[in-house]
Amino acid sequence: MSGDHVLVCDGVVRRFGGVVALKNVSVAVRRGEIFGLVGPNGSGKTTLVNAVTGFYPPQEGRITLDGTQINGLKPFRIASMGVARTFQNVALFHGMSVLDNILMGRHIFMKPNPLASLLYPWWAQKEEVAHRRHVEEVIDLLQLAPARDEHVDVIPLGLQKRVELARALCAEPRLLVLDEPMAGMNQEEKEYMVRFILDAQEALDLTVLIIEHHMDVVTALCDRVLVLNNGQEIAQGPAREAIADPRVVEAYIGKPRHAA
Repeated sequence: MSGDHVLVCDGVVRRFGGVVALKNVSVAVRRGEIFGLVGPNGSGKTTLVNAVTGFYPPQEGRITLDGTQINGLKPFRIASMGVARTFQNVALFHGMSVLDNILMGRHIFMKPNPLASLLYPWWAQKEEVAHRRHVEEVIDLLQLAPARDEHVDVIPLGLQKRVELARALCAEPRLLVLDEPMAGMNQEEKEYMVRFILDAQEALDLTVLIIEHHMDVVTALCDRVLVLNNGQEIAQGPAREAIADPRVVEAYIGKPRHAA
């Protein structure tokens, strides 16, 4: 594949016992685009994301990140290569503040060193200030300053999702993977999140892979999409064209009944 592709999945197969969750799925995500994964529940979207991020490596096929094969690597190794992720169910650290949760996104850049801690004013302080400066830039980008000192347990779901996005952005990803970032949100919260994703993508020159069920969000955000059903591709291409494909309509609402 061309160097213009950040992520390439080629013939990916993933089985769970006798269930084939992904059946020879291939996709190439171009640098700088927002690429959508679409399909009914149980279609294989999250399984594909879990294959990409190392949680469920494929039994067949190949996955490459900027030309380097990553299937078979542990999730922490893939994260260290520049893949950051949010989850469908919010996965924040409860009992901690918004700021502390976002700071956790910098952990892949931190190198624990007892000597550095001992000589903190001369050694570790400079590194900590640099990490905090980057976090503050992300907080400003996502307009989280008013909530920075709040505990994540008490803030609304839409704000929790934004904190999770901020934590992922602090990892400076080459590929940002968003698993249903709008799940559970009302219309106003969805509109805010769409804007923040677009702002982050433009400001940080991100490549984004997003799972999303809301078709208005998909058409507003995504350059191209892959539509899955029962673990197989049924359409792929520009968002509006792929979603209008008769096979996609059938997968979501079923075949039309003909009058007797």
